[in-house]
Amino acid sequence: MDLDRLSQKSGSARAGMPVRARGAVLPWLLFVAAAAMAAFLAWQLWKPVPIGDPLATSLIAFDKQDRLTVFSAELAPVVASNDSRLFGLVTSRQVAVIPARVDYAIELGKVGRDRMRWDQASKTLSVRLPALEVTRPNLDEARAQYLRDGVWITRAAQDKLTRDNTKLAEQLAVQQAANPVLLGLARSAAKDAIRQNLAIPLQVAGFGDVNVSVSIDGEPAKP
Repeated sequence: MDLDRLSQKSGSARAGMPVRARGAVLPWLLFVAAAAMAAFLAWQLWKPVPIGDPLATSLIAFDKQDRLTVFSAELAPVVASNDSRLFGLVTSRQVAVIPARVDYAIELGKVGRDRMRWDQASKTLSVRLPALEVTRPNLDEARAQYLRDGVWITRAAQDKLTRDNTKLAEQLAVQQAANPVLLGLARSAAKDAIRQNLAIPLQVAGFGDVNVSVSIDGEPAKP
């Protein structure tokens, strides 16, 4: 009789063990499921945005500024004019130093997809810019210095000498602005500006560290 009760108690104990095990495993399954759901929702929220077209990203950066001034040069043309009146009996001469400023700009509105190329293997964006444009010289006549020579310089003669020197100074400033050294400095400044203007938007768009190669129409071929 005692053996039967012991056997029944042992059987009851064995039968109860799986019930307790299932009760302990269930909270863990719920925890794992909740963690998996949280991870999925976090991935949906923070998953990387698909990278778009690098050329489109670059063109958007250009759209914000159609014309980009890349370099400015301060010039000081030295010119001279002569005036003769009363059949050559009265002559005068004026030497002038007139400060002038010229700006070098790039028309970014002319840059389209046909001027860009993307190499995925090397992560290099090649851009070909239109030729530099040099603005009309801005003469600062308020800071001009004049040296006049003549026994008698009439008001009319002085005005004519000043007008002539202004015209000559503008012409000379245009010639000086076309100096190869100044053009080289302007092209270098343009390339640096374009590299910076394009590299940062491409990095923000998810392309990482990219190389931006810039060339300009009309620049001398490299030896």
